[in-house]
Amino acid sequence: MKEKTLRALAVILPQFHPIPENDKWWGKGFTEWTNVAKATPRFRNHYQPHLPSDLGYYDLRLPETREDQAKLALDHDIYGFCIHHYWFNGERLLETPVNEMLRLGKPDIPFMLCWANENWTRRWDGLDQEVLMKQDYSAEDHRAHAKYLCETAFKDERYIKIDGKPFFLFFNTHIIPDLKESIEIWRDEVKKHGFPDIYLGGVKTFQEAIKDPEEIGFDAVIEWQPDWGNLKIHPNFWQRIKQKLGIENSYSKDNYAEVVERMLAKIPPETKHFECIMPGWDNCARKKKKAFVIDGSTPDLYEHWLEELCKKYTPPSKEENFLFINAMNEWAEGNHLEPDHKWGRAYLEATKRVLQKYL
Repeated sequence: MKEKTLRALAVILPQFHPIPENDKWWGKGFTEWTNVAKATPRFRNHYQPHLPSDLGYYDLRLPETREDQAKLALDHDIYGFCIHHYWFNGERLLETPVNEMLRLGKPDIPFMLCWANENWTRRWDGLDQEVLMKQDYSAEDHRAHAKYLCETAFKDERYIKIDGKPFFLFFNTHIIPDLKESIEIWRDEVKKHGFPDIYLGGVKTFQEAIKDPEEIGFDAVIEWQPDWGNLKIHPNFWQRIKQKLGIENSYSKDNYAEVVERMLAKIPPETKHFECIMPGWDNCARKKKKAFVIDGSTPDLYEHWLEELCKKYTPPSKEENFLFINAMNEWAEGNHLEPDHKWGRAYLEATKRVLQKYL
């Protein structure tokens, strides 16, 4: 049987360097590592904290760190990075790593951007309580945003393109008003800057989201993980009591092996899409209350999921042959391929064993 060709994109969170806004909101020197290092177990055999090994507590402002991170990915047959991008009506946050990539032309790794278009809140849950940076939408802002990216990231030779079109993701599609009209603005502005078009992907974290991507104007959807619509987020009796009383260390829990089988049993959508997989999930480091843990992830279970997904998945075309891995470095959500003290490089090595069959 002829093997399919796939290109894996690992999701990158750029929250690993201090910025003035985080200094103001969370305390001087705050980065993602602040929460990671102080996490503690909440139940028997709970794997916390997740502590980095090979790359250490890195700072993404440093070119050496970005080079090491890229080399680690490329050495394990990961094609490139999908980097979260933060734009709030012209104000950008956590942009230093990408800005420096563009300025220096290094590291030499393909990359694309995903617009994390949600309110920035003190509670880290994307809701509207204690909003620190509000996300507003307008035709003018969409056009300004597209123009900025055309003049910076999109024109970079490393930026991932499909048939010459810059590949870009909208993360929270359901909260963008006048979505169809907004997409038309993006397409119009990108064409004005000499590109044939933009290749727009809509992230789908719930099964019911983006029912008809082509009608809206998306080129494809990304079957994101975690797929919240297929998780069992049901705290037990004592955890429900804790949550009701507002007691810290409350959590809900699902099982990774069961999640894998539910994901593999899903019927793939008939519309154009890209698949996604995650090595784990545990946001106890971020959330003192109402955390969610997918317990029991191992490199073997992850490898099984990736192997079976690759066998089943038929990319839309030779150019549209991407598979997303969420994530490379979401450490505070227990969701990372990067080596830690418990598993070392086992998740990366599992990734390589599977992907090298599909290169």
